[in-house]
Amino acid sequence: MKQGFMVMALLLGACKSTPQFTLPPPEVAVMTVEPKTLDQVYEFSGVVEASKRVQVRSQVGGVIMERPFREGQAVEAGQVLYRIDPTNYDADLRAAQGRFAEAEARQTNAAARLQRFTALLRDNAISKQDYDNAVAEAGQASAGVDAARGALDRARKAFNDATVRAEIGGRVGEALLEVGARIRGPEDVLTAIDVMDPIYVTFSPSSQQLLAWRANPESSRKLQPGGPLRIEVTLPNGEPVPAVGQLGFIDPVLNPATGTQALRAVFHNPQHLLVPGQFVRVRLLGFTRDSSILVPQRAVVQALGRQSVYVVAPGDTVKVHDVTASSWEGNNWLIESGLAAGDRVVVDGLQKIGPGMKVRVAAARP
Repeated sequence: MKQGFMVMALLLGACKSTPQFTLPPPEVAVMTVEPKTLDQVYEFSGVVEASKRVQVRSQVGGVIMERPFREGQAVEAGQVLYRIDPTNYDADLRAAQGRFAEAEARQTNAAARLQRFTALLRDNAISKQDYDNAVAEAGQASAGVDAARGALDRARKAFNDATVRAEIGGRVGEALLEVGARIRGPEDVLTAIDVMDPIYVTFSPSSQQLLAWRANPESSRKLQPGGPLRIEVTLPNGEPVPAVGQLGFIDPVLNPATGTQALRAVFHNPQHLLVPGQFVRVRLLGFTRDSSILVPQRAVVQALGRQSVYVVAPGDTVKVHDVTASSWEGNNWLIESGLAAGDRVVVDGLQKIGPGMKVRVAAARP
């Protein structure tokens, strides 16, 4: 029995002399906050518009005899689009030509008569009244020629207008009236021509965004037609348009229904990748932001409507900082508030730590 007590005493003594095991502080990867100048990219929805759209109308009425163009094709200025029955206009032209010839003959005769009377008047062979009558007749004949020439010009124009030509080069649209239809004149639209190169893309930032740009002197200087801003467009299928656009127009009027203001970019479009009516994504580049703080997305904890990060304070203890993260820049959050230069933000190892814990610090991988 005494020996048993002695064994137990020895065992208890051995347990008391064994040191207790303590876990080492967990290792975390941190990045040091370094504010920098950031290229800012803004994205908007945009719509494509023709840089010029001309409605094709006939200046004369009549029955359409021919439509030689193909809908949707590219046309050049002066190309024939419609031919209207020219019968009446041809008859009017020939009648005007006849009246003009008759007026010219009267003018020639009156001029010759005046020339003879001038010589006779010098020899006192005619009265002054006869000479005055000859002068008046010559003037009437000259005025008759001018009137006949005007009527001839109008008749020739009407005859020429029976052939409707493209006023500008571009892409012709749908034929609104076909062969056999009777048109009344300029009130009837025959088709339309869209200029596709260059082409416009219109997008509408909010009034708040425009005010923020204009409050910054550098941004306000850039936000001008023809300024240094670059504009990129992505097609509905996700493909980027190779051309880079330039700001060409800023609508001076705010749309009261949407609270936005229209901006229009100009693009070269030789391959007609951009088509009027398309909805595209617009990226506005060229703005910069000083003293910007970026942290990796995985470093920001979002819970219960709050955004926060773990910061390693002096002494390698962990603190929680509430932050405001406004937007993504690649794989990073743009931090508006809550961090300062030199702060050590935990990037990896968040699941192993909590506020007040002591940690071992390692540099985060880029």
